[in-house]
Amino acid sequence: MELLKFCLLVCSGILLSYTSAAAGVGVGRTESCSSFEFSCSNGQCVPKSWRCDNSLDCRDGSDEENCEENECKVNNGGCSHLCLDLKLGFMCDCPPGMRLVQDTHCEEVDACLDADICDQLCVQSNSSFTCECVDGYLKSQESGRCLATGGAAGLVFSSSSGISWMSTAGSDQRTISDSTGAPGPLAAFMENSTIYWSNPEHAGIYRLSLAGEDQTPTLLFKNTSGILGLAVDWVNKLLYWTSNSTRAVHSSSLKGSEHTPLITGLTRPTAVAVHPLLGLLFWADGGALPKIERSRLDGTDRTALITSVIQNPVSICLDLPRGLLYWADSGLHTISRVRYDGQHRKTVVESNGFLDKPFGLSVFEDRVYWTDQLTGSVCSADKHSGKSLRVIQNIRTHSAAGLFIYHPLLQHTGAVLSPNQAEAAADTVVPWILSLIVFLCVVLAVLLSCWWRTDSSSSSSLTAFTAASLKESQDPLVPSTHSDSHPDKDGTHNDLAV
Repeated sequence: MELLKFCLLVCSGILLSYTSAAAGVGVGRTESCSSFEFSCSNGQCVPKSWRCDNSLDCRDGSDEENCEENECKVNNGGCSHLCLDLKLGFMCDCPPGMRLVQDTHCEEVDACLDADICDQLCVQSNSSFTCECVDGYLKSQESGRCLATGGAAGLVFSSSSGISWMSTAGSDQRTISDSTGAPGPLAAFMENSTIYWSNPEHAGIYRLSLAGEDQTPTLLFKNTSGILGLAVDWVNKLLYWTSNSTRAVHSSSLKGSEHTPLITGLTRPTAVAVHPLLGLLFWADGGALPKIERSRLDGTDRTALITSVIQNPVSICLDLPRGLLYWADSGLHTISRVRYDGQHRKTVVESNGFLDKPFGLSVFEDRVYWTDQLTGSVCSADKHSGKSLRVIQNIRTHSAAGLFIYHPLLQHTGAVLSPNQAEAAADTVVPWILSLIVFLCVVLAVLLSCWWRTDSSSSSSLTAFTAASLKESQDPLVPSTHSDSHPDKDGTHNDLAV
């Protein structure tokens, strides 16, 4: 029996070593541990939930030392909100209206994003949801989807044969330019119908106007190499790009003036996106410590959005009506999305044979579009669930790369609010609404009082009516769902999708 236990222990250790290394946690890691990991005395990193669980997870056994102490007294146990000391170890918990993610951090419950049924605006009333569309879109009576007005959208993509245009369904394809060389990233300024692109095999950024008769590409910048991502700020008329050569995010005016590095010190920047109406800049770094970050347009207030369960983010794009960032990961073969604040992450599309080497990425209406260089395909799927996969174009002999959807609504010019201004506006509106509600309640109370005095025989009916009205007007908090599960020691994790 003892020999059997020993054999099982050895086998478990081997399996733990393999699966933990594959998951990117636990055994073998000696770099700085994240906030939700315990740092072993030998520098190894293991999940904090493995601390003091009567199992030696650190190779030096330090995760089972000093277990009688209250871990919550040190940095709140690494918990973002509540830390509960247990007989063996501790656990993190969240206040009502929030839920636990990654064992240590709480995020607000967003019932609309949890249901994920609305293309754009979502209004929750008790347990039901009403979907609406932003200006410029019409709600389909048949499907309930938000469809863009103002003409049909075009899908523009680059390949080794040039830059092509086609409908989002894959029809009416035509060549825009066949002199671009190798495929690379694309961007557009739709106000004046100008396309920007870069050729990774040549040092330069080019532009081409679709409005005039002369559609000859023009060199905008030379000696700019290693460019994998391009984005246009259509409000401030700026161009952003990522460069592997400088390991930075650069910006310049669309006219081609002197460019400057805005975000420096990156490892291998791969993609960039901009939301000028909110004053936000996003980029992906696919180096040794892959991540997706956000800052203001001037590069200040830099914040990490995604730092875990990510391998090689190669492209990012924004779903402006819903306030979500989508990204494609060529290491995990997935397309995921997250809110601009880094919460409510969800894997939308998983490996399906057309995500082996994604490059371009775009979201429009109810679908997410991408290119896959390995299969030479242009694909789309439902942006909520990843279902209804469509292979729009298959050009195996010409590797597809950059991609964007061409439609004016994707670069609308509404009121420009910085994040602080948006919060200030909300702080101003909410008290005003509350004051109005109080005033209306007082008026209603006075009217009901007068009516009760003139017709006392109806008092019992009035009491029942008032109680029913108050009950219907209540909007109870969605109960927080706390999962008791933690990362298993075989390396499997619960999906962060909610």
